[in-house]
Amino acid sequence: MLTLLKLLQDGRFHSGEALGAALGVSRSAVWKQLQHLESELHLPIHKVRGKGYRLERPVSLLESPLLNQDSPWSHRVHETLDSTNAEVMRLLSEGVLPPFAVVSERQTAGRGRRGRQWISPFAQNLYYSLAMRIDGGARQLDGLSLVVGLAVLKVLRSFGLIEVGLKWPNDLLSRGRKIAGILLELVGDPADLCHVIIGIGINVNMQNALEEIDQPWTSMQLESGLLVDRNDLAITLAKCLREYLERHDREGFGALKSEWEAAHLWQGCAVNLVAGAQYVDGIVLGVDAAGAIRLSVAGTERVFSGGELSLRLRDDS
Repeated sequence: MLTLLKLLQDGRFHSGEALGAALGVSRSAVWKQLQHLESELHLPIHKVRGKGYRLERPVSLLESPLLNQDSPWSHRVHETLDSTNAEVMRLLSEGVLPPFAVVSERQTAGRGRRGRQWISPFAQNLYYSLAMRIDGGARQLDGLSLVVGLAVLKVLRSFGLIEVGLKWPNDLLSRGRKIAGILLELVGDPADLCHVIIGIGINVNMQNALEEIDQPWTSMQLESGLLVDRNDLAITLAKCLREYLERHDREGFGALKSEWEAAHLWQGCAVNLVAGAQYVDGIVLGVDAAGAIRLSVAGTERVFSGGELSLRLRDDS
């Protein structure tokens, strides 16, 4: 089925006879595979007598040889996974040595922060997880998710999305709509040798509204009007990640703090910080050297950090 999809990914018409010849199967077998593409992968196909078959929209499939020919680490490409972060965890438990990355055409149980589902339709977005070894304990992770955000920001802007900015702690927005998110997970002893899994989800060529998404969203294609080559995107992401991760390792987050604050969309805004059942109203002052958010609360500076925190704009901002 994936071989057939590769033949159709250009979005042009292909006759059933030509597709059957390329696949070495009958036209009826081609028709059955086309039905599977529609039912299982939810890829609408147009059928026109005398012309053949084409996808409703072109797709950009991930290609392992392309991803691995010019990247700073190896990439493992999958058609379907529960989640790329979960696959990295399994590979680490099997003794696979980092750094390495896992990407998938779709996820059946993609995860975001605070246990949220990350909607992962087939061949439309980038689901990317990188495994890194951390020596010297989890303190080396201070500000790491914000540094990853800077790398993703540089990638998106290099593709012409100049309105994209950061939202503390792990989101990227374009015109107020979410376009990418980051999820870091720790494996091992946080006081000694451990591994960090850097999970990145980028909305790339997704265009249709999905009822499962419970917040405003956009994609690179919606913002630019252009189909994005996901292989180019993944390779560019790997190079930018290496650049920022190496600088973070050498200099710490403090050296990147000003760059992050300059790209923070809510800098100086009135916000509501949600921590479980607790709500804190304040004005965003910036972040500290560990990546925690600094707020002015009733005229007093307070610092907040933690994986369960959520920042929202106040209605009066």
